Parts: sequence; structure tokens; C-alpha cells
Amino acid sequence: MNYRELKERVLTDRLFKGIIIGILGILALELVILLAVIGVRALPQGGGHDREAAVLAEAEPEQERPRIKKNVSEEEEEDVYEYNIPISKYRKVEGTIRRGEFFSTLMTRLGASQNAIYALDSKSKGVFDMRQIKVGYHYHAYYAPGEPDTLAYVVYEKDNASYVVFSLKDSLAVNVYNKDITSVIDYVEVNIENSLWQDIIDAGAPALLAISLADIYAWSIDFFGLQKGDSFRAVYEKTMCDGEILDVEKVLFAEFEHGDEAYRAYWFDDGSGNYYWNEKGESMRKAFLRAPLSYTRISSGFTYHRRHPITRKVRPHTGIDYAAPTGTEVMSIGDGVVVYKGYKRAEGNMVKIKHNSVYTSAYLHLSRYGKDIKVGQRVRQGQVIGYVGSTGYSTGPHLDFRIWKNGTPINPLKMESPPAEPLNKSKMREFEESKTESERAAVRFEARTVLRQMVETVTSE
Repeated sequence: MNYRELKERVLTDRLFKGIIIGILGILALELVILLAVIGVRALPQGGGHDREAAVLAEAEPEQERPRIKKNVSEEEEEDVYEYNIPISKYRKVEGTIRRGEFFSTLMTRLGASQNAIYALDSKSKGVFDMRQIKVGYHYHAYYAPGEPDTLAYVVYEKDNASYVVFSLKDSLAVNVYNKDITSVIDYVEVNIENSLWQDIIDAGAPALLAISLADIYAWSIDFFGLQKGDSFRAVYEKTMCDGEILDVEKVLFAEFEHGDEAYRAYWFDDGSGNYYWNEKGESMRKAFLRAPLSYTRISSGFTYHRRHPITRKVRPHTGIDYAAPTGTEVMSIGDGVVVYKGYKRAEGNMVKIKHNSVYTSAYLHLSRYGKDIKVGQRVRQGQVIGYVGSTGYSTGPHLDFRIWKNGTPINPLKMESPPAEPLNKSKMREFEESKTESERAAVRFEARTVLRQMVETVTSE
């Protein structure tokens, strides 16, 4: 957002204007306090000030006492700990688990005795499964100095948030520790230039955010149809450990501008297991997914006059052909019951699902079926029911996807999907409060970004 856009936003958006004024007010107050402190410090010290200084001087030793560490040697005070190990006392060796390497072969290579290896393996029962040690994962070995150096500890990085310590120093022990994990609220604005995934990374946000957004908007935006110029902003919560992002826990607020439409989503837990709602309190989940798979392109559309690529006859094509690699997962667009599973000469391997008294969907030319898919089975939205193939009358791998409404074929791309159950009226007041707070958080982040950009512009001139 540039200065002109900021000016227009302040003039038209009351909430944004209020936040800007609030931030400027806080900055002004801090400036006044700073000036007052400087003024007080500049005053001559005398009279009552001498007595005050004497009182402060008398109280100063009491304030300093808690900082004094008793019975701590200078060497111990300077120790730096890593994985709860004082690393100044040991020689450290780092590496990764090699292909074909197990716990016993790793420990042997690092210098542990066979008796110690056997004892550690026994002590690991119920603490850590040695079979979880994986190729490519990091380890740290610590040696006590001597002639020769003696292996004292081995630390195995179990994952980004925990590690295993094998102690060989005094008494043999195996312990699993969790690292400190923090939750951080962050904000990002992205203009689509290349792809959602790449543009999010280029904006400095975690790639995992793209997955969260794709899940939230799966029922309203076709992410394979994004256009240059589309944009979004989001307030999200991420978990971090050792400066690395572990996960995007939730998106508190998002606004996606796609074409001429703006889609807002708000996180709110109403206890139903559904977490995302639009500004009206309607679920972001729809009765049907926008598409049953991640596809490369649409190779053939819905028409009643298409010349078939194999038979060369003009016939109706009452479906959408999604080109995708063989083996791509095909998902049911909604809850329903499998009413057909089998092979037909033209359709190839096909699954047909009846969703309710109105809608039925079909998935053609599959290479194989999903696990345990059979006639009469109830399937859930997003469940894998098959995999892309080229069976039947087909010139290449793709999914022929079809929808019937009251028995009549309809264009899946133009189908209006009704939302899932809206918020209960008893929850609306709480939702409105949560929604307002999410919007304010977005505006605060946005205002800080703009002010920082303004300061950088001023200081660089």
C-alpha cells in the first residue's frame, strides 16, 4: 500500500482511520513521556532531591541482592548449554544418519562399547523406539577430553520440536525432551504474480499458509484459475521453534480478492468442528468441492456438440475433462453413497455417487479405485474414491467429471453449491465480537506496515 492508497483508506474506512489515529496517539504519548524524562534528568540535584537520592542509594543494595549468585564458580557461570549439556566441557561432532545405518551401527561408529549399546537399547523401551531413527536426520556427539576422548552424550534430532539424549557419562540413560515452542500472530499481503505458493514464499510467509488458504477457500475459489492481479491478506497464527516455523495453526482472518469478488473468511470455533465463516456467519464449507482433484488444465468443457476424439462422431459431452497425470488422487466432491463402481466400454473405470435426492456425480476413466470403495458404501467429502487414468475411450490421462441435478446433466463449473449449516443464532453475538477483533488485528498490522514503509522512505531521502 502506497501513500496515496493510505490516504484514501484513512478517508473512507472508519475502522482503519481509528486504528491509524490510535497508533499515532500512542507514538505521540511516548514522545511526550520521553521528553518529560529528559527534562527531569536535566534538573539540578539538590534539597529534596538529595534526600530522595539518599533513599534510592540506600535501597539500591536491596535491589541488587537477587542478582548475586552464591557458590557459583566463574567457570560454571560462563558455561553455555546446548541440549542441557555444558558444551565447554566437551568436544562436539555433528553428522547425519547414513543409509543403512541403525542405532547400534551409529553408536559403534561414534565409539560406544557394545555393553553400553545393549544397555541403552534396553533403557529405551517405552521411551523411544529405536526403529524411528531415520536416514538423513541429524545427530550430535559429545566427547569428554582424555586419552582417548570418551563418548559422553549422543543427541538425536527426532523432529523439529523434540530430541533424544543418550547419556553414557555416569549412569546410562535415554530421555526425550521437547523444545520450547512459541505461538506468533503474523500478517501478510500478497499480490498474485506467479502462483499462490511461490508468491506467498516471495512475500516472506510460510508455504504452509498456501495449504491453509486452499483448504479454507476450496469451496469458493478455484486456485488453479487464479489470475495475475488477484490478491489476499491474512492474519495467521504460526508455531515456531529455534527460529523455524513448525506449522500454521490457523488463519484468524483472510480476505481474498479474486476477479471482481472479495471473499472474507473468519476463524471461529462454534463447537461443531467447522471453523471458517464468511461475514454473514455462513460456513465457508459448501455442500460440494469446486473440483474433485488437483488438475493441470481443463482439456474439454461441457457441450452438447463435441466431435469425439476417437469415434469422430458429434456427441454431447456433458461433463468437464480435467487433464492430470496418471495416479492423481480423485476425491468425492461431497458426502454421499456409491451407487456404481465398475467398467464400461466408453467410460472405462467409473465411480458414481448419489449425494442426496437432487445431486449425483460421476468420475470416469479411472486407472484404479480408492481403498475399500464399493457399491452401497457411504463416502465423505474429500475422500479419495479413485485415481486419474486413461481407461475406456480416452486419448490420454484425464478425469471426465459429471454432475446430474434431478437427473439432468449440468455444467459442474456453473453449479451453485449451497453452504453447509450456518452459525446458530445463539452464537452470532460471540461471532460478531470475534470477527471485529480479527478485522482490527488486520488493520493494526496493515497500519504498522504502512507506517514502517513511510519511515523507511523518509529516512532514505
